[in-house]
Amino acid sequence: MTKRPRILLAGLFHETHSFVDERITLADFTFKRHEQMLQRRGDASTIDGFLEVAEDEGWEVVPVADYTALPAGTVEHAVFEAFWEECEADLRRALAEGGLDGIWLALHGAMVTTESIDPEGELLARIRAVSGAETLPLFGVFDLHATFTAKMARHANGLVAYRENPHADARDAAVRSARLLARALKGGELPHMLSAGAPLVWPPTGTGTADQPMRDLEALARQIEQEDPAIWAVNVIAGYSFSDVPDAGVAFSLVTSGGDEGARGALVQLVALAVALRDLGMPREWDLDEAVDRIKGLAGGPYLIVEPADNIGGGAPGDGTAVLRALLRHGLGNSAVAIADPAAVAALADAQPGETRLLSIGGKGSAIADGPVEIEARFVSRSDGRFALEDRNSHLAASQGAHFDMGPSAVVTVGDGVTILLTSRKTPPFDLAQFRSQGIHPETLKAIGVKAAVAHRRAYDPIAAGSFTVATAGPCTSRIETLPYRRLRQPVYPIHPDWRPE
Repeated sequence: MTKRPRILLAGLFHETHSFVDERITLADFTFKRHEQMLQRRGDASTIDGFLEVAEDEGWEVVPVADYTALPAGTVEHAVFEAFWEECEADLRRALAEGGLDGIWLALHGAMVTTESIDPEGELLARIRAVSGAETLPLFGVFDLHATFTAKMARHANGLVAYRENPHADARDAAVRSARLLARALKGGELPHMLSAGAPLVWPPTGTGTADQPMRDLEALARQIEQEDPAIWAVNVIAGYSFSDVPDAGVAFSLVTSGGDEGARGALVQLVALAVALRDLGMPREWDLDEAVDRIKGLAGGPYLIVEPADNIGGGAPGDGTAVLRALLRHGLGNSAVAIADPAAVAALADAQPGETRLLSIGGKGSAIADGPVEIEARFVSRSDGRFALEDRNSHLAASQGAHFDMGPSAVVTVGDGVTILLTSRKTPPFDLAQFRSQGIHPETLKAIGVKAAVAHRRAYDPIAAGSFTVATAGPCTSRIETLPYRRLRQPVYPIHPDWRPE
């Protein structure tokens, strides 16, 4: 009887914002271990995508641990060490008890800890340092907004990035990378990786793959794959502009079983095109008051007021009050915003429907954003904040799966018909079920405040009559040249004024 290939499975997922003050600890992570990881089959996550291929290929999966947290501040290094302690123990045990044929990892790729600027690269290097794992096929999936490093390329055989932003293809990317692992196991040909960074950093607002420059870069990547059969996959990495590390920003990597000369030539093409299109990665934004005033004069709705500076998916606290203030200032009723504020939710714990209370709403999570709004609010309803995603390919499903927990939540109305969804846990606005589960029907509204950059589009654009991306104060500002970078390589466009194209 033929021995089933044994594949070790692990996951580490965090996007770290270097310019917010909070520190992320083990308490901020959710964990799935061993059999719990196998139970993710069918939950629409990247791990689910790997498990689908494992079933098809008849692999024996050796699940270790999956650590996942929402984007936020710098991670205490103890989290990484705790993850590695679990991984190392199970890796050594698996190698000693039956051996392994490969390793597959579900990563984000933009994690930073208090002691490491490249935890994913360090993880891969530590795996390779374990006796018996030096040459194992090592594949995985990672986010398009990763910080891809030479260390990651050096120690992996086939890491595959999402190709779409919003990340509707996260699970598909996991399937793609797992099938490359299967190809390596069946064909006996083990690829390697090469990478190249571009001298560019783009804010998240400039990295939607339906738009230039990402659309053109992805098209070139697919062309390169078609033209060179030795290249198994090409990754266009938009990068994460809020990470103050040397390699932050736009990068490219590829998986190849051919010679390095042709592969490096492909990377040079991609870098050159990114540099040529650099200005398209810096989109313009509306003045907030001008946008709200324009919406007041438009027919129908809903109109989106997109606020990248408080982008929850980028690590912001999700409690900024700039859009709420503008809605109140302009008297724009039949509108809604979601604000993460556990204290405001707790203050309504015994409120009755229709009761009015003075609340301090939002403005507590960022020193550079607008402060709390003190206002009389009419209590509407409360819930446990749990909902099932309407879209199993949503940006949110990649790491979280098909269900999300906003924590205890409450709905209130203020001013001339402004509805506020208050949540205890910040919730990226990537699925309309966030509002619908709380009795708010977004398609009936005049305006909706959206704390995102691009990832909301898959959910909200189909119902929107129009969209206005606005400039506000906040940690995920699109004006990245104003951020206090200390460790970023130099020179990089648009951060360093002395940057010049080569």
